[in-house]
Amino acid sequence: MAADSTAPPWRGIARHPDRRSEVGPVELFFDLVYVFAVIQLSHLLIDHLSWQGFAQTAIVFAAVWWGWNYTAWAMNWLNPSNTLVQLLNAVLMLASLGMAVAIPYAFGDSGLLFAGCFVFMGVVRPLFMIAAFRGRTTAANYTALLAWSALAGVLWIAGALLPPEVRPWVWLAAVAVDYAAPLLNFRIPGLVSAPMEHWDTDPGHLAERNRLVFIIALGESILLMGGALAEEGAADAGVLLALVLGFAALTVLWWNYFALAGHDVTGGEGGTGALRFAFAYAHALMVFGAILVAVSMELRLTHDHLTPAVVLVTVGGPLVYLAGNLLFLRSRFGRIARSRLVAAALLAAIGAAALLWPGPLPVAAATLPVLLVMASLAVLTARSRAAGGGPAGAPARG
Repeated sequence: MAADSTAPPWRGIARHPDRRSEVGPVELFFDLVYVFAVIQLSHLLIDHLSWQGFAQTAIVFAAVWWGWNYTAWAMNWLNPSNTLVQLLNAVLMLASLGMAVAIPYAFGDSGLLFAGCFVFMGVVRPLFMIAAFRGRTTAANYTALLAWSALAGVLWIAGALLPPEVRPWVWLAAVAVDYAAPLLNFRIPGLVSAPMEHWDTDPGHLAERNRLVFIIALGESILLMGGALAEEGAADAGVLLALVLGFAALTVLWWNYFALAGHDVTGGEGGTGALRFAFAYAHALMVFGAILVAVSMELRLTHDHLTPAVVLVTVGGPLVYLAGNLLFLRSRFGRIARSRLVAAALLAAIGAAALLWPGPLPVAAATLPVLLVMASLAVLTARSRAAGGGPAGAPARG
């Protein structure tokens, strides 16, 4: 869709048409908070390694990701060199820091801090966009977005005020409202709506922002591995082997991602609806998968033998990542990637075999097969691109 013809009321607030894909320094500065947030998320799961802990981590991640995602989308239209935009990012950054600080006790005493910071971001961001672009389609879009954020915000705050045993269910409902809003075109019958075709979105900018935040998630693996080794003190042969395998797994995950989503993003479906799935939803799964991989690396460094929790995280990280792959390829190229389905089936089989094995198994018994599957997938994807086609399982682009 073409951009609005009228200039925004605030001089210099909008991006120059020729520089829409540029990622400004203030956006990179904003991302620094998410380095800390990812660390907090990882430790939340490590400290609560159970189904309940996984559910809590997923809910908290959903809010953290949505706060980052909506900020990245807003910067499609905002000039990163503008002083007001930079101040907005600073305010949102401070609120994100408050969320990150509250993560370990979000389901305890820090629930209101976590929810309050998230809801604050969800209200301030669209209010800024409405004021900056009043009279334009962008302002109308953000009016509809604000209405949905306010509805979800009521649930977030209510959940924070309710007892901890009830909070996860209320917050899960809040996540459902937040994530359903774009799918429903931010429509409230008789009041507001913002169909996807009304959002003038730049795919290059979104792709670069998502690539950068994925690298942040990968960087968490380095921090966790380094921290685990520092706590271990003298490293024996087993720890060094786990370190090498962990680093290899990290490299393979990076290779997989950039062979798939690290290049041209203008092929395939170009509408904002497709971009919404590719970046808002698919990348949520890929980033969460990378966080789970980071957690599995620390667990493998600190465990001599496989436990059910170690097996599930070791296999679960790549599986969640591949689910994001499938959604990304479906949204961009309109097809299911068979290579990802085969890899997911193999990973599930590896996990089932490790869980059902009657005796104790060394950590490498799960690490090596998972590494082999993901490395093979990376090679297949890279070769498909080198041959001139799309990613493995996607149609060739002519």
